[in-house]
Amino acid sequence: MISEQSSTPVALVTGASSGIGLAITKRLLSEGYEVYGIGRDFTTARWNISSGDSAVKFHPIVLDLSRPQCLADALRGYPLSHRLTLLVNCAGAAYYGPHEELSPTKIHEMVSVNLEAPLVLINLFLRTLKETNGTIVNVSSVTAHSANNTYGCAYGATKAALTSFGRSLFEECRKSGIRVVTLQPDLTDTGLYRNADFTPAPEDDAHLLAEDTADALSYILSLRKDVVITETTIRPQRNRIVKKAK
Repeated sequence: MISEQSSTPVALVTGASSGIGLAITKRLLSEGYEVYGIGRDFTTARWNISSGDSAVKFHPIVLDLSRPQCLADALRGYPLSHRLTLLVNCAGAAYYGPHEELSPTKIHEMVSVNLEAPLVLINLFLRTLKETNGTIVNVSSVTAHSANNTYGCAYGATKAALTSFGRSLFEECRKSGIRVVTLQPDLTDTGLYRNADFTPAPEDDAHLLAEDTADALSYILSLRKDVVITETTIRPQRNRIVKKAK
């Protein structure tokens, strides 16, 4: 449902400067949304929002989500109250390796970005989304369901918590007309693995593209308002990694 103040649906997307968040941002812009995108850096070559209407409807917000306690102050100057119709929590942080080799700083970053920031953002905008009969989308991970997240157990734990939160939030808010959707993509060819000693295998059937998750979200949003796909997992036909050269 579009807010009464505007005929244009308004979205807030975290992680909008790269990867799945960028793909979702582009898709929403192409479908007529006005998008406020949170990211750490929009200057890289990966950010190529086209000129014209899409550029006019995109508003970059440079923000570090590892400090979610600052979100309320950082977003106060943006006209999102009473306008927001879609919140997409897509930003992610991941570190891999034996758990004893992770630093407290890396653990803090994963918990802050993957879990605390979505909870804080939903807390800030839940009343607005109830007013607009809006939609909340949390991009979790296939690891949320895995009992074998060896060398990524802290990351998997944050995603399992996010998935659990989404399930409970839907039950809490469904009578208010809010749709709560959890997307759980598998191995995707993005920069998420920059801190890992592996990368997705290059074969087309061995990994997802960021656009595959954007496709799934686009379909879910196209359903009639009274239908909700609360949780979906997107996987490549095969799943294979390759070790990075040392």
